[in-house]
Amino acid sequence: MASSGGVAGAAVSKPTLFARLIKIEHSVYALPFAYAGAFLAAAGLPSWHDLLWISVAMVGARSAAMALNRLIDAELDARNPRTAARELPAGRLGRREVWLFTVVSVALLVLAAFNLSPPCRYLWPIPLAAFVLYPYAKRFTWFCHYALGLTLGLAPAAAWVAVTGGVAPQAWLLFVAVGLWVGGFDVMYAIFDLDFDRAHGLHSVPVAVGQRGALVVATASHVVTVVLLAVVGQLSDLDWVYWLGLVVVAAVLAWPHVDIARRGLRRVGMGFMTVNGVVGLLYGAVVIVAVLVG
Repeated sequence: MASSGGVAGAAVSKPTLFARLIKIEHSVYALPFAYAGAFLAAAGLPSWHDLLWISVAMVGARSAAMALNRLIDAELDARNPRTAARELPAGRLGRREVWLFTVVSVALLVLAAFNLSPPCRYLWPIPLAAFVLYPYAKRFTWFCHYALGLTLGLAPAAAWVAVTGGVAPQAWLLFVAVGLWVGGFDVMYAIFDLDFDRAHGLHSVPVAVGQRGALVVATASHVVTVVLLAVVGQLSDLDWVYWLGLVVVAAVLAWPHVDIARRGLRRVGMGFMTVNGVVGLLYGAVVIVAVLVG
């Protein structure tokens, strides 16, 4: 059996392995919010030049962030039964090639930064520093979930800078809203690692307050997320399309909490993570439509 598994693993192409390494399907978490930031900043359709290079920057940034996360956490992942099969601890990818992939991804980010507004040429080290620092957060603080979330929250704020060369209150609100949105889901996700984290001295909200307390924290995070997104709509003077869309986004965001309260987290499993992606796509679409038809 082991031999046939090795053959099957060897048959997987390198691009597929790297796509799994960075969880490419999870790109929907941050990319729609980057587009939302760009459309709100432009108060309409941004230039195709800006949209192209924002997209390139996001591909490079997210790829670098995930690769660095996997490199930094490789030893912990190897000890955790839930993550031991990941590409690095399982030996399907080597550290040297993942480092090379990271360098190329950072180069894409820098290239994009130099093709966007002038401040981007000097600000790209900020997200890069966040990519390096946030994987270490769980070794020191329960705030680690929100360190991850705020790292992703840089996407709409950076897109705002990319389009206008500056920031506005809406950009800061989106930064915090995404931080709370992702952080809340990550708090829920961390419940599955509660025993492992306790045994290995790692920090998380579930370790600090237990499973029930963690679910309360996640719920509060998502309530504040919706409030902040409502303020974004108010400040941007968006019409009924945005408000109707925000009601739908809020309902989708609330569903995992209702489902977990009804059936329990273990029965719901990782299904709530799919909802996380749906929320990002929905909100991005709502903003784009509201801005274009408003």
